[in-house]
Amino acid sequence: MNLNRVFGTVALKALALYRIETLWLHQDTTTLSLYGAYEASEASQEPAAHARDAPEVPRPAFGHSKAHRPDRKQVLLSLGVSGDGGLPLRMGLRDGNTSDSTETPVALEECVALGLEGMVGIVADSKAYSQRTLGLCREKSIGLVTLVPRTCGIRQELEAWGQQQAPWPVLGEKSGRTRRDAPRRWRGQSVLRVVAVEYGDGRVAQEPLRFVVVHSSQLAQQHVSAYATAQAKEAEQVADHIRRVQARSFACVADAEAAIAQEEGRGQGPRGRTPKRWRTHALHYRVEACTHRPKRSRRGRPPKTELSQEETRYRLVVEAEALPQTAAAQGWTVLATTIDAETCSDAQILRAYQEQNSTVEPGLRWIKTPAAITPVWLEKPERIAALAMLTVIGLLVYGLIQRQVRLYLQAHQPHVPGNKGPTATPTATVVLALFTPVMMVQVQVDQTVVRQVYGWQDHHGTVCDALGVERSWYETIPT
Repeated sequence: MNLNRVFGTVALKALALYRIETLWLHQDTTTLSLYGAYEASEASQEPAAHARDAPEVPRPAFGHSKAHRPDRKQVLLSLGVSGDGGLPLRMGLRDGNTSDSTETPVALEECVALGLEGMVGIVADSKAYSQRTLGLCREKSIGLVTLVPRTCGIRQELEAWGQQQAPWPVLGEKSGRTRRDAPRRWRGQSVLRVVAVEYGDGRVAQEPLRFVVVHSSQLAQQHVSAYATAQAKEAEQVADHIRRVQARSFACVADAEAAIAQEEGRGQGPRGRTPKRWRTHALHYRVEACTHRPKRSRRGRPPKTELSQEETRYRLVVEAEALPQTAAAQGWTVLATTIDAETCSDAQILRAYQEQNSTVEPGLRWIKTPAAITPVWLEKPERIAALAMLTVIGLLVYGLIQRQVRLYLQAHQPHVPGNKGPTATPTATVVLALFTPVMMVQVQVDQTVVRQVYGWQDHHGTVCDALGVERSWYETIPT
């Protein structure tokens, strides 16, 4: 059976039952590590063609492990969740060596195939920014919001352009995390730039694309602090590098200059970029001549008539310079979107991307818990796919519980016990943990049976009302 079709039917039924509107669909991927030895197959050796055919069962294989376990085989799990509640609506299970760049176009087409009414677009991480994905979105009229990777030249250009502009309008504002913290503000503006996109027939064309350039005051402070920490850590490596380089000597200037070229990494690096070894320091090399007295070939004290011999050697002198960074150069985010400004404003695009942290990513973390499906050993790939689908259905139930309880608490303004005191936004884990002390005790004395429920409190009734569960299930059972 087609797991995506089966799961999609269940998820769409839940949307209709709870009347959940889905304006945005959030897409992301993770890996599921597997124990045991699995035989390699021809399909697992061709991830691109395999993913394009949308296989029904995954083939475990070695690949880029997001669980940081490259020693284990894995499968790739792709999820598409709703913006309201983070409910999983689409799932895909691929071979373990399937790359995100291959999976993303397939995932976008499957998200569109759900036929969700009123959906504005799909939000994805930086892995969705590629020529092929952009071309697919233009061909299929898919609304896409994605983060532009830092390595892209267009992002570096837009960040430099943004630093030269006047203060931009505020796109979003939140209070500080504590009373002492200043409010968090996001300022930005959208701009059109011409970039290369690849269409389905392989044709590459230059097309205008909308970019939303955003500067965050809080993110700038975090980047400055992280930069200072990285610079202090890199200073130790630079000092060790200088000691090693200056300890070498060369017979001629040409050899010394060749060593400088090697240390500076001159030439074309990966993807045509100039290689850069040091991120927070700049190292300057120069050649210096030094006099060297060679070792005598014969042992013992030299005769008085023997003239002392000296030869000229060359060494490298290295001067390190710490590169300063200001808050103005930090805290930048560049989003690419195929949605025009008339459909969604800059603030709506930013808000949709920020919801990625509260929708799809918590679901992926939930799957990684010890109670989830990784790591496991299953003999047949069909069983791996079936277990993955059941786990995602569990995530759907988990998300519905959390959403319904939070909506009820928001409407009625009560609180339930949380991990750090009363809360109106509990997670489903907290909600389920509340019922741990609730138990029914049954005592039989001769022919008399007494049943009593212990641990029941008012907040348990609040949760039952929120989920539509009859309180009578927990009432004292008469004898």
